[in-house]
Amino acid sequence: MKYKLVYTNRSSRDIRRLDEDVKRKIEKSLKRYQEEPLKYASKLTDPALGTYRFKIGDYRVIFDIEGEEIVVLRAGHRKDIYRKL
Repeated sequence: MKYKLVYTNRSSRDIRRLDEDVKRKIEKSLKRYQEEPLKYASKLTDPALGTYRFKIGDYRVIFDIEGEEIVVLRAGHRKDIYRKL
């Protein structure tokens, strides 16, 4: 089953601020993860941020799964992503 990617306004803004090569890397990885997202995801300990995360190099994508959708909540560098809300 292929999940549909849904971006929140915040995640769209986060991704727009990244360098072009990082954007491409994240986009390519998310498309690959659409088939089996939980295979590549780690569960977060703090549910206030989101339920799961993908590690893509030094970047993290925080997301929830709602039905057949991957709802991307945040995206950013690993040193900053867990601090900012």
